[in-house]
Amino acid sequence: MQHLTPQGQQIVDDIALRHGFSQDAVTHMLIAVLNGNGSMAQFSHPEFGGSGQWMQGGMLMLGDMFNSSLKGRVDALCYELSNLLANQPGLLQSGSFQSQSQGGGSFQNQTSGGVRGESELFVPDPADHWWPQELGAPNATGSQNNVKYAYFANARRLAVNTGGDVWVYDTLDHQIGGFSQQQGMGGSISFGSQYGTIDLGRLPVVSRNGRPAAAPPPAYAPDRPMQNQPASNPRANEGDIFAAIERLGDLRAKGILTDDEFNTKKAELLARL
Repeated sequence: MQHLTPQGQQIVDDIALRHGFSQDAVTHMLIAVLNGNGSMAQFSHPEFGGSGQWMQGGMLMLGDMFNSSLKGRVDALCYELSNLLANQPGLLQSGSFQSQSQGGGSFQNQTSGGVRGESELFVPDPADHWWPQELGAPNATGSQNNVKYAYFANARRLAVNTGGDVWVYDTLDHQIGGFSQQQGMGGSISFGSQYGTIDLGRLPVVSRNGRPAAAPPPAYAPDRPMQNQPASNPRANEGDIFAAIERLGDLRAKGILTDDEFNTKKAELLARL
């Protein structure tokens, strides 16, 4: 819940006096407009005729639908609060990020161009900055069920908060545009990128709760040809070879390997069986 700073409370008091509403009513509407990202609000307060909706551009619905005088006052209040929020740094979010709240694999759009910044109106909430500070400001944030996401495109990092545990992933060359989570406890998490829908488990883990993750086994890459790998075991274990082929397939899917490179190295591996 947002709490007003002393300066924010003074601003609310001044607006309440000018518009003829109570401080409680103006605070209620300020939070409603903030939750509507400055362009809309869903509210429920007796001074506004009960439940209602406001949308920038002229749409206003009140429970007291025939009270034209009240409609004009509420509309004027909402516009002033919208302009107030727009002039506060970092409060209104821009851009579009995708998140899904239902099972099935389709994405839903969610406005989330980052986290809300500090302003003179509200006391900062530490829960809004749950990721490691060294990552800076995220390009996009989102949440679904009990999972929170913060994406840092420039740093190529993705922070995921699950049950209070904060995992940081290396996003490699993925340009993440959304998340999908299967319904139910322990549902798998996927993300959408230019390569399609990818399981989160395929990203390298950088850290968990601030502690570095154990280094993963090295993967074959084009600049590290397989024929140059140590050959202490001429007939490698079948499981290791099939796992290497699977990793090669991942590199081909990401565009790192061409089809010819994939087929050549796959044939080299199969020849070792």
